Amino acid sequence: MQENGTEVTAAGIARLAGVGRAAVSNWRRRHADFPKPVGGTETSPSFALTEIEDWLRAQGKLAEVPLRERVWQQVAGHPQGPVTALIHVGCALLLVHDRPTVWLEVSAGSDARLADLLPAPLDQVLTPRFGAIRKRAVATPTAVQLRPSAPLLRAAAELAAELDARKAFEFLLGRHLDANPRQYTLTPTGLAALMADLAGPATTVLDPACGTGALLRAVAAAQGAPATEEQHLDGQDSAPELAALTALRLALHARAVVRTAAADTLRADAFDSLRADAVVCHPPFNERNWGHDELAYDPRWEYGFPARTESELAWVQHALARLREGGVAVLLMPPAAASRRSGRRIRADLLRRGALRAVIALPPGAAPPYNLPLHLWVLRKPALVAQAARPEVLLADTGVFTADSRGGLDWQAVRTAVLDAWRPFDRTGTVPEQPGLSRCVPVIELLDDDVDLAPARHLPPPAAGGGERLADVRDSLGETLRLTDRLTPPPAAPRPPVRWPLTTIGELARGGALQLRTGGSGGHARVPVLTDHDVLAGTAPSGTLPDSDEEPVLTEAGDVVVPVLGGGSIARVVDEATAGAALGRNLALLRPDPAALDPWFLAGFLRGTANNRQASSYASTATRLDVRRLQLPRLPLEQQRVYGERFRALAEFEETLRLAGRLGEQLVRGMYDGLTDGTVEPG
Repeated sequence: MQENGTEVTAAGIARLAGVGRAAVSNWRRRHADFPKPVGGTETSPSFALTEIEDWLRAQGKLAEVPLRERVWQQVAGHPQGPVTALIHVGCALLLVHDRPTVWLEVSAGSDARLADLLPAPLDQVLTPRFGAIRKRAVATPTAVQLRPSAPLLRAAAELAAELDARKAFEFLLGRHLDANPRQYTLTPTGLAALMADLAGPATTVLDPACGTGALLRAVAAAQGAPATEEQHLDGQDSAPELAALTALRLALHARAVVRTAAADTLRADAFDSLRADAVVCHPPFNERNWGHDELAYDPRWEYGFPARTESELAWVQHALARLREGGVAVLLMPPAAASRRSGRRIRADLLRRGALRAVIALPPGAAPPYNLPLHLWVLRKPALVAQAARPEVLLADTGVFTADSRGGLDWQAVRTAVLDAWRPFDRTGTVPEQPGLSRCVPVIELLDDDVDLAPARHLPPPAAGGGERLADVRDSLGETLRLTDRLTPPPAAPRPPVRWPLTTIGELARGGALQLRTGGSGGHARVPVLTDHDVLAGTAPSGTLPDSDEEPVLTEAGDVVVPVLGGGSIARVVDEATAGAALGRNLALLRPDPAALDPWFLAGFLRGTANNRQASSYASTATRLDVRRLQLPRLPLEQQRVYGERFRALAEFEETLRLAGRLGEQLVRGMYDGLTDGTVEPG
C-alpha cells in the first residue's frame, strides 16, 4: 500500500461503481478480498483509491464509469486536500497544453521519476506566465509535494487527451465548486457576462477580489476572440488558493499575461502602481473589519473616508484609484449602499465629480444573496476636461425580469435592456426615458439630504394596462380554472399496496434499456440551457453556459430529466418545445429505449416520495439524489403505457395549476397597482 495515497469513502466507492452505499457494505461483508480500510473512523472508514479501483475492475464493476468521474475521485480524496490537488493538476495541464512533448518525456517511467523530473519543466512554463516566484500566486511545486499527486497528474493528462487541457481543468474546478457551495461566493455566468459588456473592450483589466476568476474570464471572452498576449489580466484575492486557481484557469483559457496576487486588497494592494483600462469586481459585502482604523489616511479615499459600515464604498474608491483617466469600473453592490445615510457624502462627491455614471438594479436571484435585488454601479475615472452643463446619471431597474416561481432569470432579456440604455448614454450622456425601466436623472436632483440612488425611487411606474388588460387576465384565469376542473383526477379506489419486482436505474443503464447523462459546465453560449430551476418550476429553458469548445448534452423529446440537488421528487419529460436545449448543472438525463421503457412511466415512478427518500444522501446543507439507486417496477411495455398515460394526465393537471397560480398572482398584483395608481375604478 502506498503511503499518503488518495483515499475514498464508501460514498465515493458507490459513485464509482454506480450503486448505493448498501451495496458497498454488502461487498465488504461478502467478499474476503475486498480492500481493508486505510483511514477514517470505524463508522466512516476510508480506502486506498488504487486498491478499490483494482478490485472493482477485477469484479467488472468499473468498466462504465467515465474517466472524468475517476479523476474527480482522485481530486476529492487527495491526501493534501482537493485545492492542492487542483493546483497541481492545473500546473501539469498547463505543461500539457504548452509543451506536450515535454510532458510525454517526464511522464515516461515510474511515479517517483515523474515527481522528481516535473518541477524543472513546470518552472519553465509557470515563470514566463506568472512572473518571479516571490510575487506570483502559483509557486512551482517541489518533487516532495508532487509525489502524492503523481497518479492524479497522469489521470488528468489522460482526461486532457479526451477533452483538452482547459476543459479538463474547468470540469474538475466546477465539480469542486459545486461540492462546496457554502465555501465560495460565485458570480453567475450571466451576470459576469453583463459586467464584462458594461466594462467594454480593455487591454488591461483588474479584478481586486477575483475569487475563482469568473469576471476576468468573462472580460477575456467578451473581446470576441481568445485573449492574446497583448491583454493583461490582473487579479488579487485574500485567499491564496483562489489566487492560484484563478491564475491557472486564466492561463489555460487565454494567452494573455496573467498576474494574480494573494493578499488583502485594501490593506496590502499588490497593484498600487497599476492604471487599468477596466476594473470589474464582486467585492465582499457588509465587512466591518476592512481596515477602517489603519487606513484612515490612505490616498485612495479621494471622495471621502468611508465609515466602518461602508466597506463597499472603500472598494468603489479602490477601483477608481486603479483606473486610468476615462477607464471604466463595474462593481456588484448591495442595494443598501445606494441609500445608507452613512455613505451619502461619498455618494454626493461621486456624483458631483462625474465618477458615478449608472446604477442598475438587478432582479432578485441574480447573484447571492439571492433574496436581494443587487445593484451594478458603473463608474468612470474623471478626466481633466469640462463636464456637461447639466450632467445626468443613468438609473435602471430590471426587476420586471424577475423569474416566476423558481425559474431562472432571462439573462438575455436583462442584458438587452441594460445595454440598450447604457451604450447610447455612454456615448451622449443622455438617453430617452423608458417608464419603469430606465431614466436619466440630473445630478442636481439627487443631491438632497439623502442622496438616495436606489433606481426604484426615481423611475416612473411602467405603463399600466388598466382595466382592459386586467379583464384579459381575468378571462384567462377563468378559462384556466375551468380547464383545471376538467383535468382534476377522478376519485381513486383504495387497494392494498402492490409488491412489484424492482430494478434500479443503474441496472437499466448497464443493460442498455436507457442512457444516463449528467449536465456539463461548458458549451455554446447561443444554446438555451435547461436548468434545475426550470425543471422544478416547469418553465422553458432559461439558463446559459460559458462559451467553450466542450459539446453540451442536448436534450431530445422523450428524455426524462431529474434534478439531483434539493430533495424534491421531480422528474420532467422533455417535449418538442424543450428538445434541443443543453442540459444544465445538477441535472441527470435519462434517455429510455422506447422498445423497453415508456418515458412517462419512467418519470412517474421516479417521482415517488419513498423512491426518492431511499435514493438520497444527506449532508449538513443539502440533499443529493443518487439517480442510479432510483427504482422501477419490472412491468411489460403495454402495462407501462397504461401507467404512463395516467402520469401524463397528472403532469398536464400540474402544469395547469401552475398557470392558474401565475395568472391569479398577476391579477391580484394588477388590481393593487391599478387601484393605487388610479388606472382602475374601485367599482
